[in-house]
Amino acid sequence: MAAWRRAIELSLGDEDTAKLNSIAQSRTEPASRVERARILLAYREDPSFFAVGRALGLHHQTVQRCVERAVVEGPMAALDDRPRPGREPTITLEAKAWLVSLACRKAKDLGYPHELWTTRLLASHAREHGPAQGHACLAHLAQGTVCKILDQEEVKPHKVRYYLEQRDPDFAEKMAEVLCVYRQVKILKEAAAAAKKKPSKAVAIISYDEKPGIQAIATTAPDLPPEPGVHATFAREFEYERHGTVSLL
Repeated sequence: MAAWRRAIELSLGDEDTAKLNSIAQSRTEPASRVERARILLAYREDPSFFAVGRALGLHHQTVQRCVERAVVEGPMAALDDRPRPGREPTITLEAKAWLVSLACRKAKDLGYPHELWTTRLLASHAREHGPAQGHACLAHLAQGTVCKILDQEEVKPHKVRYYLEQRDPDFAEKMAEVLCVYRQVKILKEAAAAAKKKPSKAVAIISYDEKPGIQAIATTAPDLPPEPGVHATFAREFEYERHGTVSLL
């Protein structure tokens, strides 16, 4: 006769319980984390390996292993897979560093017609030139491996993010003047709102901006209205006439 398995005491704080509930109801978390979160929550309500396994459609030993690990390592640590030894990595750290430094350059600088790298092009270049640089392990480099290496270093050579270079040495002083004006306007508005009677002198606040270089164009033919069974929208002649530019103030 099998020995009776004693229930293990699992204590979950309010914070851990809230996190587990969030993970158990998530649609973006990995399925393994969601399953283990549900195990711990169900065991908290009914501390029985068999009952929880029956309710969740799992083997009671799966429930037991999850609960035992939660008691030893903590409930949040029990949600993740244990690290596995696996086989030794075939790509050396030096080869990864060379690949990352290569990704930080532009493809056109190496004679390619592409301005930026694609992972496929980067993998092809590494397979062709990596062994000659002393990295024989890159001879059979796959595109997916390139993606993993770049993700680990948070390098995305196929994307462009714009930035604004500050070229005005007096920018800080000009910015302070503009912010000071905004502050003065705010003070005037607050004073006018707090005053019980209108001020003797009228105060006008004018905001001015400009948008120069707007193209002034005109159509060469009138728009055609919608016609049932022919075209459902207004039709406009694609040719146009230029009348210079205007500035919007």
